[in-house]
Amino acid sequence: MKRPVALAAIAALLLPAALPAQSPAEPVFSAAAVRAHVDFLSDDLLKGRDTGSEGHEIAARYVASQFEGMGLKPGGDTKEGKGGWYQRIGFQKTERTATPGTLTVTGPAGGKTWAHGTDVLVSMNAAEPALDVSAPLVFVGYGIENARFGLNDYAGLDVRGKIVVALRGYPKGLPSEEGAHLSATKAQAAQAHGAIGMLSVGTIQSMKARPWSRMVHFADEPDFTWVGADGKPFDEAPGIRASASLNEPAVDAVFAGAPTTIAAIRKQADKAGGKPKGFPLKASVRIKIESRSERVTSPNVVGILPGSDPALKDQYVVLSAHLDHIGVTPAKPGDTPETDRINNGALDNAAGIATMLEVARAMAQAPVKPRRSIIFLASTGEEKGLLGADYFARHPAVPVKQIVGNVDLDMPLLLYPFTDVIAFGADHSTLGPIVAKAVAPMNVRLSPDPMPQETIFVRSDHYMFVKQGVPAVFLATGFANGGEKAWDEFLGGNYHHPGDDMSQKIDWDAGARFAEANYRITRAMADSDTPPAWYQGDFFGDIFAVGAVKAAR
Repeated sequence: MKRPVALAAIAALLLPAALPAQSPAEPVFSAAAVRAHVDFLSDDLLKGRDTGSEGHEIAARYVASQFEGMGLKPGGDTKEGKGGWYQRIGFQKTERTATPGTLTVTGPAGGKTWAHGTDVLVSMNAAEPALDVSAPLVFVGYGIENARFGLNDYAGLDVRGKIVVALRGYPKGLPSEEGAHLSATKAQAAQAHGAIGMLSVGTIQSMKARPWSRMVHFADEPDFTWVGADGKPFDEAPGIRASASLNEPAVDAVFAGAPTTIAAIRKQADKAGGKPKGFPLKASVRIKIESRSERVTSPNVVGILPGSDPALKDQYVVLSAHLDHIGVTPAKPGDTPETDRINNGALDNAAGIATMLEVARAMAQAPVKPRRSIIFLASTGEEKGLLGADYFARHPAVPVKQIVGNVDLDMPLLLYPFTDVIAFGADHSTLGPIVAKAVAPMNVRLSPDPMPQETIFVRSDHYMFVKQGVPAVFLATGFANGGEKAWDEFLGGNYHHPGDDMSQKIDWDAGARFAEANYRITRAMADSDTPPAWYQGDFFGDIFAVGAVKAAR
């Protein structure tokens, strides 16, 4: 049984006042403060901080009260009427009805229908509550186009008005972060060629990294998207009306009579540089699904520490962490009243918020303030698709051209005494050497991405800043000194599970150490004579920051 949430709140609220002021050279970070923040935010009474829930609203008010106690300036919407700490976002929440969807394949062997959640996973469309789409199929390889890497999977194919069938992931041999981005933008590529739907098929590599059983486990969660000023749900590829993922029986039906078997295609794709060619398929597909939608709101929480340098204070560094988690798991057969169904999200991502709050406290108490201004962002809707960060990056508290860099904190694994950190995205800008130099005095080193198959670069909030041209990294604890085992066990166990709570053997000293690392990194970004910059010729800088000043490698 946890201690009453009110006592944890009082203890945590007193911490900023109880800790001494710090100098920028020798900040002191409190393991007790990190623990108190995590304890409050992962308490059962917040019921997993789901986007749009009362628990998330309580968490948002907790963070806002911390910002106010530190003397930060509000950076949200003044129209909110509660001090301006909140950037209130309207979301459309779309859920399945009692008839959750079907996919019918008609081909040389006749027709067969699968229900959603069996060997097909049918996606909902927020704009079409009664979706019914039929079209011929065209296989498009990975469904990727990029001249830089010599990829043109749509060459010679006519997909106008058709449904494309694409392999999941990206060709072996591509840099992982560039490949992750290209994989994440397949729908836009299909839309640009006139397709109206997309089916995803696993490769040998993708099926190992994400088995079908894991995909089915999350298949019935509601879909969210933010709602624009025009009242329409946001969709980067509205022309792709229907989409679904296929398991083996449905894959076999789709490729029946094809000139190349799916086994041969997968074998080719599993080789370095393998790029299976596309071709029209002999089957067609009908996708039907009914859904219902409602509008909910949920806030980002934004605090600003003004910079001290008159020449640099109008430039901003963003330190972000997502505040939301996944709420309460629906009851299953065999559950009892004692079954724990609350996904508390202690490490994902109360620990990231706690880190951000400790950095903010140290910054606010420093006798010499950072030269550039700092925006502290506790985002919502990350678990729904990085939505709060996407909304903020498109509707920032200051003009986006004044945001010079972002460090995002998502799920620091505070289960071991880490000796290295991973900065996903570090190779693309001067943020890489900034991070490495900042943490070196702590005897912490910067390590490369140890799990590129997870495409983490496009799965955390920093990616939304990258898409707006801002150099950004996502910082996590590394694989050294027991980290690899801890990550493997967490991702295979407590991740997105009720076990991610305060019963874990959390290393609170590692929490204080992670806060120190992020203080040093953020301070280095804020105090340097020149802001972070994309490297000349960098893939992301060339796409998203065309006119920006670039740095030599």
